[in-house]
Amino acid sequence: MQRLNKPEIILALDVDTLEKARYFVEKLYPRIKSFKIGSQLFTAYGPEAVNMVVKKGGRVFLDLKFHDIPKTVHKAVISGSSIGIPMVVSGSAEIGKEAKQAVSLPIFMMTVHIKGGQAMLEEAARGAKEAAEKLKITKPFIVGVTCLTSDDSKKDTLKEVLQAAELAKKSGLDGVVCSALEAAQVRKACGADFIIVTPGIRSSKDALNDQKRTADVKSAVKAGSNFLVIGRPILEANDPIAKTEELLGDL
Repeated sequence: MQRLNKPEIILALDVDTLEKARYFVEKLYPRIKSFKIGSQLFTAYGPEAVNMVVKKGGRVFLDLKFHDIPKTVHKAVISGSSIGIPMVVSGSAEIGKEAKQAVSLPIFMMTVHIKGGQAMLEEAARGAKEAAEKLKITKPFIVGVTCLTSDDSKKDTLKEVLQAAELAKKSGLDGVVCSALEAAQVRKACGADFIIVTPGIRSSKDALNDQKRTADVKSAVKAGSNFLVIGRPILEANDPIAKTEELLGDL
């Protein structure tokens, strides 16, 4: 497994054009080194969006929440692991020496949906290992989505998240995506090496938008989150650099 450093902010590039995504990557890298590409941007631009981040020197959290029959998810993880690598291997003149080192693993993390079941999760984990061996790269993290942070908290939400996290660990996944409200209990149940990715990060001054189960940076870090996914608080800020510095300071 890749070694985890201190908690890190991932910028969610949830925008509708490649130009907007490029604007934020160029403006905020290397303050932010990791960028989430989800279904909105990837559906419109595919690997081109990943390559844009790679060219700048960043790495990508590919958040496509694979949920299909086990064989299909296995193949999807293998395919996802290879996106962006040709740019690095070819040693494009457009990528500087520092950037080449930074993008040795363009897709460093991917998501699958835990509701796909144990067989699917095991195939996702197997696909990541196969891709790493074949491509001679560090294995990308595979994390399972538990409960969306846009969902209201229910009486059994914590129980459901913990059950999902335990299934993820049993199936060979590296971690889960969950809100900061469950992160401490997930950390306690699954151990220090289990990755926790937390979206829905907001400061008290930020609009909630459609997020229901939110937390600020300090609370998420205290709860044990490794990666904090932040989108609109930065994307919609009057000064994205100042907002990023504020959030980084809270780490």
